[in-house]
Amino acid sequence: MCSHSFPSACADAHPVHVLAAHPEQGWSLLCDGTIVFDDSGELLPDGRIVHPHRVTADRLAVAA
Repeated sequence: MCSHSFPSACADAHPVHVLAAHPEQGWSLLCDGTIVFDDSGELLPDGRIVHPHRVTADRLAVAA
């Protein structure tokens, strides 16, 4: 693992990078030990979770 601090959204000078990507399963492992899911949720190395950042339908752009 890298020396990055978590969560992965931190403002380190060196951004975290993907060590293993499994798009067929919907997740990726980052170098700081964080597992990021396609729905934008995260599982941090210490076991904490970051809930998905879902946008409600009324906030989606509508094509004219």
